[in-house]
Amino acid sequence: MDRSPLLPDRHAMADFFVCDVFDAVAKADMASMEYPIFSLSTKPDRRLRRYEQGDCFVEITPSMKGLATVHDRDVLIYCISQVIAALNDGRPVTRTLRLKAHDLLVATNRMINGQAYSGLKASLERLRGTTISTNIKTGGTEQFDVFGLIERARVVRETREGRMQEIEIVLSDWVFNAIEAREVLTLSRDYFRLRKPLERRIYELARKHCGHQRQWEIGLARLKEKCGSTSTPKEFRRLVRAIVAQDARHGHIPDYAVTLEPARDGGDKVVVRNRRGLRPQAPGAGLLAGPAARALPPLPADTHAEARRLAPGWDVHALEQEWRLWCQDKALVPDHPAPHFLSFCRSWAANQEL
Repeated sequence: MDRSPLLPDRHAMADFFVCDVFDAVAKADMASMEYPIFSLSTKPDRRLRRYEQGDCFVEITPSMKGLATVHDRDVLIYCISQVIAALNDGRPVTRTLRLKAHDLLVATNRMINGQAYSGLKASLERLRGTTISTNIKTGGTEQFDVFGLIERARVVRETREGRMQEIEIVLSDWVFNAIEAREVLTLSRDYFRLRKPLERRIYELARKHCGHQRQWEIGLARLKEKCGSTSTPKEFRRLVRAIVAQDARHGHIPDYAVTLEPARDGGDKVVVRNRRGLRPQAPGAGLLAGPAARALPPLPADTHAEARRLAPGWDVHALEQEWRLWCQDKALVPDHPAPHFLSFCRSWAANQEL
């Protein structure tokens, strides 16, 4: 029997992110989704990296224990998700989070044995040891900055056997600025079931660049660069082809179908297609070439309650972000933002049921 490439859902009966916030959903910051900050390697990666895009640059310096990996990123996703959920509930937040190690492991679909706790400790060490130098804006602030992915981590409480029970993590200003500005995107829970680091990276890029559009494509060489892969072009193509073949059989990449196709220049391109089709469109506004959607005013307090009724089961704050991004993509400024957003939610819910 051809086994599914997804990891088993180890905690299917458990509430997602069982911590202080019970309805948190997985969130990742958009800046680190754009740049290959995390290593794809399962062995210590001690290479200095630098990436440039226009006027922006990011330089990643590893510690002796290596760069933070794609799987180490799970810790940050968990932290970001908790803070965003608290903000959505109107609760005050700080850069310092106290978390139960067990809950973090369950939420990110990891084992909960001794090896898993040791692995979590190693993840915290690599996240603290990896240094970022960049001028990328987060929260609308551009400045040259040097920081770790987390500022500090410590074990607050342990079991009698010495296993970490409660941990305290202090997020960097760079990450926290992105959270406060809501520069985050929702991830599928099945992200944590993807076995291969390259699968996770491809999904991140698809989520960032394709979103809810019909499709997005990228040249294979450019994809290799954005993934931060150290493989040869031939080996990278083989790795992508293997993922594409598995996705064709199992449809295991969350939200998106991935194919490898010939490009016009004679090379190869990866085409990402949204499994649910186009982002739903909301009627009732005129096109303007001026202000972007980020300039839209805050929605009235009762709008989210009505949005929950129109799109039951969805994170309405995530839907608001999608709506704002959609308006920004279209240079669209609605005359009446709240009804326009509610129309978007209604179209969204209908589209997901097709």
